[in-house]
Amino acid sequence: MREKAELIVIGHTKVGENSIVLHTISREYGRRGFLVKVSPKTAMALFLPLNILEAEVTRNPKSDLWFARNFVSVNPLVGIRGNIHKNTMTLFMSEVLFRVIKDQTNEEGLMDWLKRSILTLDALQSDFANFHLWFLLELCAVLGFNPDTIDLAPFSGKHLDHIKSLLTSSFGEAMLLPLRGSDRNEIAECILKYIEHHTESSVNVRSLAVLRDIYG
Repeated sequence: MREKAELIVIGHTKVGENSIVLHTISREYGRRGFLVKVSPKTAMALFLPLNILEAEVTRNPKSDLWFARNFVSVNPLVGIRGNIHKNTMTLFMSEVLFRVIKDQTNEEGLMDWLKRSILTLDALQSDFANFHLWFLLELCAVLGFNPDTIDLAPFSGKHLDHIKSLLTSSFGEAMLLPLRGSDRNEIAECILKYIEHHTESSVNVRSLAVLRDIYG
């Protein structure tokens, strides 16, 4: 039986010459991979990180790997795709989700929060250099860690005051906090260590190096 579902892309893995496993988050299924048939004519841009898609999903009674087809973009994300800095952020954000959210788990509220976050980044015209830091702290809250300065202190090093400001500021104020590129990179590493502690797993986010190149 085929079902319609809205999916957010967090990555894909090539399988042979004609298929990929599309890693997604959805309201109905949480994090789940879908087998997708591809060809030289397939518009692979549909599967860019954090794209929001509608698809036909077919459950596989013999495997945890289900099938998806007939993808349609729900939101074109023009504000992200036309900006190298935002594109780099979505690469980082999607990799964090890929590393942190376990396959076939469904965190309550994750899909709705994630969609709002993506659309917020897409709409921002300027002053979004701190967005990925806000995203990491919000993700902690969605996962139930409820970060505060006491809990984060052992991981914060010299950036405790910066992290406190991010935690206690409104979204608009957080976007305007004056941080150097090197500070942003180190704060991201601090929060990732905090996430590692709470998930009891290694969160090796390779795209953080790309953010370093972009922001210094």
